[in-house]
Amino acid sequence: MSRQVFLYDPPDRFVAGTVGLPGRRTFFLQATAGGRTTSVALEKAQVEALAERIDELLDEVVRRTGGNAAVPAVAPAELADTGPLETPVEEEFRVGTMALAWDGDGQRMIVEAQALVELAADTDEDLVEAEERLLQDEKNGPPMLRVRLTGTMARAFAKRALEVVGAGRPPCPLCSLPLDPEGHVCPRQNGYRRGA
Repeated sequence: MSRQVFLYDPPDRFVAGTVGLPGRRTFFLQATAGGRTTSVALEKAQVEALAERIDELLDEVVRRTGGNAAVPAVAPAELADTGPLETPVEEEFRVGTMALAWDGDGQRMIVEAQALVELAADTDEDLVEAEERLLQDEKNGPPMLRVRLTGTMARAFAKRALEVVGAGRPPCPLCSLPLDPEGHVCPRQNGYRRGA
């Protein structure tokens, strides 16, 4: 069976969002264009890492081009997208591997999110080899979401993604661990429950 690639070049909308209550949220990347929507699930840490890496890569593009690339230093306020995910949110796959690249000719950020795949390997070397083969297999690899964004759209995506990650449960003022609505067992209080 050939690889399924969900391509958005460019998307009308590309955002990170969540479904569920803080502490039990499921994170998604969602691309929309031409009446179709693709949603892929991933971990909170993956969303945060992706947003931070996008900002770093865009900063590097600005530095290397001497400011001649069509990349703003910060996300423009007029592109702020605070809307919810498009519903119904139907998960196409769970993300395992992500990749970023800058297309200098097209002045576009390329974001790729590839489905999580279980690899069987006897040694670490076998695992590395299997991962490399999987990434190179354009024809038969796992499903992939590929999105091409302008520098401006990429900045706006990163800003929203970091806001979504930060909108979770408030931290405990003593230990900095997230507070549940029911409270939590605070290690700094010798195991006594601390209310929210």
